[in-house]
Amino acid sequence: MGAVIKETKADKIFNIFNISFLFIALVVVLYPLIYIVSASVSDPSQVNSGEMWLLPKGFTLEGYKLIFENDQIWRGYLNTIFYTVLGTLINLAVTLPAAYALARKDFVGRGFLTGLFVLTMFFSGGLIPTYLLVKDLGLIDTVWAMVLPNAAAVWNIIICRIFFQVTIPTELEESARMDGCSNFKMFMKIVLPLSAPIIAVMALFYGVGHWNGYFNALIYLSDKNLYPLQLVLREILVMQEMSSSATNISESMATALHSKEQLAAIIKYGVMIVSTLPIIIVYPFLQRYFVKGVMIGSLKG
Repeated sequence: MGAVIKETKADKIFNIFNISFLFIALVVVLYPLIYIVSASVSDPSQVNSGEMWLLPKGFTLEGYKLIFENDQIWRGYLNTIFYTVLGTLINLAVTLPAAYALARKDFVGRGFLTGLFVLTMFFSGGLIPTYLLVKDLGLIDTVWAMVLPNAAAVWNIIICRIFFQVTIPTELEESARMDGCSNFKMFMKIVLPLSAPIIAVMALFYGVGHWNGYFNALIYLSDKNLYPLQLVLREILVMQEMSSSATNISESMATALHSKEQLAAIIKYGVMIVSTLPIIIVYPFLQRYFVKGVMIGSLKG
């Protein structure tokens, strides 16, 4: 048997500090999650009054019942799924070819183009010119307003470019070229099959961004039939805030607003859970690619 290494006093102190810090971090991260889950199945009056602070009180599934019966929420859910899938496919279709082209050493002017791309990370046209451009292109109140303005992220292009440079062997490209392989066929038949880790990472990055995104919808959409789930959730929260802060109103209006407030309080936590479930379900399947894709640059770069 090998010699057992005894911990020094300094090691024990460090381990105690490390475990304590991790425990505090776990509590800080875990408490909001437990609170949201508990609030989604608790009596809204007890949640609003602060009586429920960790475990459920006044157990009820009325919130989830209202969610499943609400057409607007389901429409927003389907819209978000559609925007996420379509937007992610467009993102990958733009990001991967652009990154591969910039990674090719025989591509004339790649340094200049990379500089132009990086320049857009520090300077942009601003919100108003961007809105006017989207409007002039006829994208207002259309699906394309949700997926085309952010078709690519420069930082993701740079990450993919580095991946191609350090992962795809130059000898493999030269061998394929000698066999008469065109650049397009090389990219489709050789580069992409070897790039599953970075594709999964980019799909996760872009997918989460589309799933959580609401600002483009807030700016470019006025048709509620096109609202994503996040904007529907925002309307629920705004409705609750307006009803709780209303003053100098009639009794009947106060009763109606209070009813809406209770309705919003019941379903808002449930919608938070329902809206995050797809990401939670998909992430474990992409985790191994995600970790591998993130570590490749650190191991070979």
